[in-house]
Amino acid sequence: MNPKPFLQIDRVIHEKGRLPIMSLLAASAGMSFTEMRDALDMTDGNLSMHIKTLQEAGFVSVTKSFRNQRSLTTCALTPSGRRAFSQYIDLLEQIVKQARTAP
Repeated sequence: MNPKPFLQIDRVIHEKGRLPIMSLLAASAGMSFTEMRDALDMTDGNLSMHIKTLQEAGFVSVTKSFRNQRSLTTCALTPSGRRAFSQYIDLLEQIVKQARTAP
């Protein structure tokens, strides 16, 4: 088995709390913090920490605004975040293919 694909996995995306965030955002134009928190059943603090890491990596943009006089935080994948997630999925597909064809 070729170990090279395993060594190329993006650790920022691969972490178990961040992969679901990236997956949700990849399937939408953007989501509110509350929508993500509820969909992923995460605490505010845990979700905030993971979003901050993804934002620092340049994968997620965070927009703060107001709706009905309440603050609204919305997150979306950046173009580099979409590319990184696509590359991550392609790499996982290579790993799965390799595992299925192993003797």
